[in-house]
Amino acid sequence: MNPRVCIVGAGSSGITACKVLHQHGIDFDCYEKGSQIGGNWRYLNDNGMSSSYRSLHINTSRKVMAYSDFPMPEDYPDYPSHFQIIEYFENYVNHFGFRDKIQFRTGVEKVEKLENNQYKVTLDNGESKIYDVVFIASGHHWKARYPDFKGKFTGETLHSHDYKTPDIFQGNKNVVVVGIGNSAVDIACEASRNTIGKVWISTRSGAYILPKYIMGIPFDTLNKYSLDWIPMTFKRSLLSLFLWLARGRQNNYGVPKPNRPLLSEHPTISQELLGLAGHGKVHFKPNIKELVGESIVFEDGSKEKVDVLIYATGYKIAFPFFDKTFIDAEESNDIQLYKNVVHLEHKNLFFIGLLQPLGAIMPLAEVQSEWVAKIILNKIQLPSKELMLKDITREKAKMKKRYKSSPRHTIQVEFYPYKNMIKREIKKAKV
Repeated sequence: MNPRVCIVGAGSSGITACKVLHQHGIDFDCYEKGSQIGGNWRYLNDNGMSSSYRSLHINTSRKVMAYSDFPMPEDYPDYPSHFQIIEYFENYVNHFGFRDKIQFRTGVEKVEKLENNQYKVTLDNGESKIYDVVFIASGHHWKARYPDFKGKFTGETLHSHDYKTPDIFQGNKNVVVVGIGNSAVDIACEASRNTIGKVWISTRSGAYILPKYIMGIPFDTLNKYSLDWIPMTFKRSLLSLFLWLARGRQNNYGVPKPNRPLLSEHPTISQELLGLAGHGKVHFKPNIKELVGESIVFEDGSKEKVDVLIYATGYKIAFPFFDKTFIDAEESNDIQLYKNVVHLEHKNLFFIGLLQPLGAIMPLAEVQSEWVAKIILNKIQLPSKELMLKDITREKAKMKKRYKSSPRHTIQVEFYPYKNMIKREIKKAKV
């Protein structure tokens, strides 16, 4: 029997799930809260969940980010803007012809599991439908995570999720950006170009800053040749050499170097930060100790008068359509999934694109969708629950050994090894 599938979300993961099911002839409905596709990549998306700001460009190159059977146009730059990415997504949907299967302006209010392993999906228009399979492709960059600092700040405060344009920096504004991930660095660099005041990045432990290009080649394309069997110590030494040749030591620019080894955390990609720091346009502070009215006290004892405070402190993994007694990942920021896709306790509930890769999510969501399509068509048999649990435990231990303990790393994967692993699973399918 052809299963009936519900896909939650029409962002970059949802549309590739739609395309795969459409090609396999699997009946599905896709629900999108906003009026258009694109999810997080659509600037000012009316679904209220996009974190794109006006100047955003991707930090993975177009060839790595593209879906396997629909390359980005050759006239796109190596690192397109979000406007170009949305154009690419629109062309993708039109090319494969499944737009009529997406119901726009239709949010999913509740997903409930029934006794027969089916799912009742209640929409925000009050309608309920029964599905055999549910794909969760709603993304994980929309519910802001805030640190808990002592005191109160009386200046302008916002999370990076809500940052859109640099107007708030105009004039003689002093700015503090909390965090040193990709969004934090992008926003700090933009602030430094739009204020005559000072800009600080406040970071607990620093980060390795990697350029978008090494030897004129997009950095993430080099990782393609970083195979599983190469020892991590060799990878670190080789990358350290490349970075040293490309720009020297980052602390020479005034950017603090972490005490942890290279590749033990999700890297920060920026072609601008070191230069701006070297020019004295971006400065660095340790973690915040206390908020004192219009000033901020840092852990090194320094105190600065600040006008704008931006929290670029990441996101919680949240599923508002699940009852918290069913699935709740907000506190742990983690969820136990086989191959980052399959829920062990709830048959035919799959998560697409719930990853933090060293690379782009889109091609990984594509292979995940292909794998799941073959599972629900009974062309692939999943292992026993016990074996899947062992696999989860092994992979979690591997990631814990490599990466520092952080909410940011609970869904971390390596792009090429993960992609190749899912492809191997797909090859097991019966013809």
